[in-house]
Amino acid sequence: MKRVLVTGAGGFIGSHLCDLLLERGASIVGVDAFTDSYDPQEKRDRATKLSESADFHLIEADLASIDLDRYLDGVDTVYHLAGRAGVRSSFSDFDKYQSDNIVATRKVIDAIKRCDPSIRLVAASSSSVYGNAPVPFTEGGATEPVSPYGWSKLEAERMIIDAAQDGLSTIALRYFTVYGPRQRPDMGFRKFIKAALANEPIEIYGDGNQSRDFTYVYDIVEATIAAGEVSDSGLVINIGGGSIVTIRHVLSLIEAMLGRPIDVRYGPFAKGDVMHTGADLSLAKRVLSYSPRSSIEEGIGHEFAYFKEVFGDAEVDGGEMEVVR
Repeated sequence: MKRVLVTGAGGFIGSHLCDLLLERGASIVGVDAFTDSYDPQEKRDRATKLSESADFHLIEADLASIDLDRYLDGVDTVYHLAGRAGVRSSFSDFDKYQSDNIVATRKVIDAIKRCDPSIRLVAASSSSVYGNAPVPFTEGGATEPVSPYGWSKLEAERMIIDAAQDGLSTIALRYFTVYGPRQRPDMGFRKFIKAALANEPIEIYGDGNQSRDFTYVYDIVEATIAAGEVSDSGLVINIGGGSIVTIRHVLSLIEAMLGRPIDVRYGPFAKGDVMHTGADLSLAKRVLSYSPRSSIEEGIGHEFAYFKEVFGDAEVDGGEMEVVR
């Protein structure tokens, strides 16, 4: 049985990753600090559900301060998904991003160096490292983040790649706008669906013509597991969904699923936003045999059904909706 350690195990992507790893017979040490980046109870509930499996052992701790060495004994792969996401809040609360994204990553790397340099390290990075680079984004192209969040992910990514030069087996994955069931409450699709179900207005930052390479969470976790099983090291790899569409198109899909018009209001663009993203997936296909399988229509359908069950027809406050990144 493969033994792995997953950081951010209670998170949106981390919990899906743990589900699939358990399904495939892995034994998991899950680490999560249940930070205040969003409601900690959501993450705790997911971790509690995972703990129903005898093959999942939860450690509640902050990576920036934990003695991780004791939990690495016998571990084959570390999937480092823990971190603080979100563009807008990074402009005003950067200390938390530095601790959760940069310091925590350094702690993980150093623990592996001390304990067993043969442990495979797969780390989650972000398309935010590209900023407003020309689309499609290529791994060898320019990285010019336009937010402190993007910068923090780029710094963490650089440490992952530098560690490979020191003899560790590492790979960093640049996730492109992940969506699906369990999505974080600060992310656009969830907010759109929640407001639409409650018949509340949706206020968009920008004109809605921004486009994103939306990636369904199941495709993300398949690629992440694949990255733990190949031997290639010292790489950064784009993981996109192949569904490059505008926010307006997403809203039209939600409207069709709802079966009635939704009230959308457009406003000024937000600081730190970019106009377009799109992943060149050539390297992912070559190294990971990765090809996204979920269309935006299928993925949005699953997310809509999931949150319709969660939210029902309860009254929900409206408010400004942050465009997903």
